[in-house]
Amino acid sequence: MEMDNRTTQLLTRYQSTRKMSRDIAEPLQPEDQMIQSMPDASPTKWHLAHTSWFFETFVLNRYLPGYQPYAPEFAYLFNSYYNQVGPQYRRPQRGLISRPTVAEVHAYRQYVDDHLQALLRTGWADPAGLQLIELGVQHEQQHQELMLTDIKHGFSFNPLYPALVTREPERGSASTQHWLTYAGGQYNLGYDGPDFHFDNEGPRHQVLVPPFKLAQRLVTNGEYLDFMADGGYHNPLLWLSDGWAWRQQQQVEQPLYWQQADGQWQHYTLAGLQPIALTEPVCHISYYEADAFAQWSGKRLPTEAEWETAAGSLPVAGDFLDLTRLHPAPAPAGDGLQQLYGTCWQWTRSAYSPYPGFKPAAGAVGEYNGKFMCNQLVLKGGSCVTPRGHVRPSYRNFFPAHAQWQFTGIRMADDA
Repeated sequence: MEMDNRTTQLLTRYQSTRKMSRDIAEPLQPEDQMIQSMPDASPTKWHLAHTSWFFETFVLNRYLPGYQPYAPEFAYLFNSYYNQVGPQYRRPQRGLISRPTVAEVHAYRQYVDDHLQALLRTGWADPAGLQLIELGVQHEQQHQELMLTDIKHGFSFNPLYPALVTREPERGSASTQHWLTYAGGQYNLGYDGPDFHFDNEGPRHQVLVPPFKLAQRLVTNGEYLDFMADGGYHNPLLWLSDGWAWRQQQQVEQPLYWQQADGQWQHYTLAGLQPIALTEPVCHISYYEADAFAQWSGKRLPTEAEWETAAGSLPVAGDFLDLTRLHPAPAPAGDGLQQLYGTCWQWTRSAYSPYPGFKPAAGAVGEYNGKFMCNQLVLKGGSCVTPRGHVRPSYRNFFPAHAQWQFTGIRMADDA
């Protein structure tokens, strides 16, 4: 039996996604792929294995008759948080898993690839199974972003400041910040369509949005330096109580990866240590820092509903994953909203909580999103290391308020 068009397209996406993961890891040495610089990060090798475990566990074990797992013990090593599937190795100690080797992990990936592609080429087209493969592709794209943010965090501790790419510093001047005004009213929030979306993006529902303003572009390094020079990190009146406690406990004085040498600010990038470019968007900012900057500016952060309303039907285009760059670019010249997609994830002031009528998917995959709906904030838009085609207006990323190691930036809002 031949594959139908849907299955053929899915196989193509699967193959290109798996190749991208290999391309991300290709310039890394085996020693690099063992690094785990904090409990929230994972070694590159673990990401490569875990994404294969996902396909093996949720697709091959269920749908391929007679399938034999590559190594049964991998079910314990590379399960992330799926309690219904089984126990997991402790997340903070993933960097201690020296075996299997990187070569063995790649052999595991090839084994999974061979079997999954063979399954699809039989003409098998179980609707639930195909949905799980699509979920696995989207899941691996999320881990591609995490591979890059995690290796960047790990490399930042190395005094040699290793570089994955060669990149010229940006030149040019930042445009004056302009504001766009949006009428209030009843708007639809969430996804409602035939294509893939995560369960946390629905159900689509109506929300009341008062009139608001949104900044045309993201906040730049130059603007953030003004905040720092004005004592922004030392004025408790600008900070949330939890944020001020975090700033003091962690002794935070500047964005993550920034350092000063001979009176000049520099930051670690995946192109090594680079001078701060004033026109680039400030990046690796926690929610606490973003909120304090907005307070200092006399503005605020947008709500999720405001951001999605402003996005409307605008095209999903921007500064997405490019393995030759891996760094946010300055806003281009032009009218309308700039840097809406790609560049930097944009903090909103909205809690990550379920939409009215939300129900997680049945079974273990229901643990994917719903159980994290507590003590997290919603981020929108994607970043410069988000794979192209992965996000949409309704896409809901989420992180705790203190998180800095993702490519997170600031877009300001105001009441109209």
